[in-house]
Amino acid sequence: MKLTTDKEVYDRLVARGVENLSDAELLSLVLAPKKGEESIQTAEALLEGAGSLVGLSQMTLAELRRSEGIGMERAMRVAAALEIGRRVLVAEGEEATYVRDRNDVTSLMAPIIASLDHEELWVLYLASSNRVLDRRRISVGGTTSLIADCKLILRHALNLVATAIIVVHNHPSGAAEPSGEDEAFTARLQEAAALFDVRLLDHIIIARGGGSYSFRSSGKI
Repeated sequence: MKLTTDKEVYDRLVARGVENLSDAELLSLVLAPKKGEESIQTAEALLEGAGSLVGLSQMTLAELRRSEGIGMERAMRVAAALEIGRRVLVAEGEEATYVRDRNDVTSLMAPIIASLDHEELWVLYLASSNRVLDRRRISVGGTTSLIADCKLILRHALNLVATAIIVVHNHPSGAAEPSGEDEAFTARLQEAAALFDVRLLDHIIIARGGGSYSFRSSGKI
């Protein structure tokens, strides 16, 4: 049954725990009630307008502020709560010492680059056991492309004595499929890395709002 009052949300939180609240119910707690208003209803409207929590996380402070019933104070609360959640995911990713597959890589990098409005290219540097030696942002681009330097990528691999690398970058457009430039860069990097006995294990593209593409899974590496 859909909750319609803030009191019902509070009672459910106390009785069943925060993990049993819906997205809208959690959001209503962040908003906090105003006199003569049920914050759960405002939260439901805000979430419906954003489409999802992911959509909400991609809204700017100005966009949140302009939402009906929000204003600057509430917008700042929502933005702060979402940023705390993002930082928790980043911190959890930093504790991941090994990567086994594309899912590990996505879990590690999506909190950092998935919601960006511009492209960034990162490289994971790995030991022979797939232990992460370092992860480094190599370049920052615009909304549709970036320029990556193979020499810079491999110089750091040699300094770390890394045996393998995984390239990761994001697509703000929301489409994970690689561009012709992405494919050409991957081929160049794979060829250059082989000269130094460094394996390019994968190139993973993470799309804004969800979805990813793996060159290895697609048979292109």
